[in-house]
Amino acid sequence: MNIPHDIDNAVDELADLFHLLGDPTRLRIVLACLAQPTAVGDIAGALNLSSSLVSHHLRLLRAARIVKAERQGKQVFYAAADAHISGLLSNMFEHIAEPVAEPTTGLDA
Repeated sequence: MNIPHDIDNAVDELADLFHLLGDPTRLRIVLACLAQPTAVGDIAGALNLSSSLVSHHLRLLRAARIVKAERQGKQVFYAAADAHISGLLSNMFEHIAEPVAEPTTGLDA
């Protein structure tokens, strides 16, 4: 693992990223953008949300470089910003799918 030189700033940025992804609606929006670039209206329809709410969340996610936007004609399509985002989410889903291990007390001898 590469630890940045400016650890305090990096910790703040990482905490902000996890805070944004900690909102279930924003996390669902990011997940909707993983497979392929997706338009706001399609995300809103798939998640049963208003387009304005999805757009609001996408602005926050874009500012944090979690998603990226690409204009095609009159529509804007959103996708995960890079492989780090999809990898992070994939790893976290694998983590929560693991069976819970029994805690050890250190008294087993």
